[in-house]
Amino acid sequence: MKTLRTTTHLALTVAAIFILTQCGDRTQSSRGGDGKSGDPQPTAGQSAVKDDQSQKDVVKVAVGSPDHSTLVKAVQIAEYVDVLSNAGPFTVFAPTNAAFDKLPAGTLETLTKPENKAQLRDILEYHVAVASYKPEMLRDGMSLGMANGGSIEIANKDGKIIVNGNATVVATVPASNGIFHVIDGVLLPPGK
Repeated sequence: MKTLRTTTHLALTVAAIFILTQCGDRTQSSRGGDGKSGDPQPTAGQSAVKDDQSQKDVVKVAVGSPDHSTLVKAVQIAEYVDVLSNAGPFTVFAPTNAAFDKLPAGTLETLTKPENKAQLRDILEYHVAVASYKPEMLRDGMSLGMANGGSIEIANKDGKIIVNGNATVVATVPASNGIFHVIDGVLLPPGK
C-alpha cells in the first residue's frame, strides 16, 4: 500500500512539473519571446493593428487627412500614437497644418527637439479630452478638462464653436474611439 502511494505521489509530481514547464513555454511564447531564451521580444502597440474595415480611430483620421500631417508628426515624436489608438473615448481638437503655420517662426522646430518632448506632450495633451464631446454637446460658456490637467473654454457665436477664443471648429469627424474636431488654431496651455 505504501509503495502505491509513493508511486502515485511521484507520478503526480512529475505530471505537475511537466504541466508547469509547458505553461511556462507557452507564456513566454505569447509574450513575443522564443520560449527558450527567457527574454521577451518587444511587440508593437495598438497602432500596429491593420484594419481597413472598421471605422478609423482618431489617429487614423489624422493620418488620412493631408491637412494634419504636422499634427501626425508631432504625435509620433511625442510617442502618443498608441495611446490615442486605444479605446478612449477621446475628443481631439486637431489643429490643421495651417494652424501650426500661424505659430511664431521656429516654435514647432523647437518643440519637436528630443529635449523638449515633455513640453510637446503637454501641448498635445491640451488638445485632448478623455471623453466624447459631439458638436451639439459643446455649449456656450462650457469648460472642458483636458488630458494635461488644464481646461479649455467653449463659446458658441453665430453658430460657430470657438475654443479658447482663438480657434474655430471647422469640421467634425466621428471616430471609433471618440470625436475628431478640426480646428484652425493651436491651443497653448496658459503660461506657455
